Amino acid sequence: MTKFCTQCGATVDESARFCKRCGKQLLPTQPAEQAADPRVAYQNPPNYGQQAGYQESTFQSPENRPYQAPAPSADLKPNIAGMLCYPLSFISGILFLLLKPYNKDQFVRFHAFQSIFFFLVLLGLKIAIGVLSLFTWPLSNLLSSGLNLLGFGGTIWLMYQAYQGIKFKLPVIGEMAENQAEKQ
Repeated sequence: MTKFCTQCGATVDESARFCKRCGKQLLPTQPAEQAADPRVAYQNPPNYGQQAGYQESTFQSPENRPYQAPAPSADLKPNIAGMLCYPLSFISGILFLLLKPYNKDQFVRFHAFQSIFFFLVLLGLKIAIGVLSLFTWPLSNLLSSGLNLLGFGGTIWLMYQAYQGIKFKLPVIGEMAENQAEKQ
């Protein structure tokens, strides 16, 4: 007979008094019964058709029931949702503004708007550098590489700040994002 911890669900020895994984004190149990002789069970098969629709249930105490993990929650924590506003450019920001439970959270809304504005500014700068490349291509290549590095590093930094639960505001974009996030 296998015994499970009622708190974490780990398999424990029958003689154990504490769970090895979480440390919860285990309740003492009855010693395991010896298995019945299989020949006796074969000679006396159960009567499956006694009463149609009736099934005898046996009560199992909580310490003898197998562990069932709780159902996972569908909602993300605000810091995780805020962090996920950044990786897919403005698309993930728009997505979190459209998803029902997250578009009500001001922290997630702020990071979604800041993500959108950040990538729109990067796109505008990329276009300006593209126009500049018509006149001076060596300088534009250097500026384009710097902008790519700024975009990647900025995205990682903003994701990290959101994950930490910090409402880090970029100089101009952050104020615009905060004003938009306060509007419902």
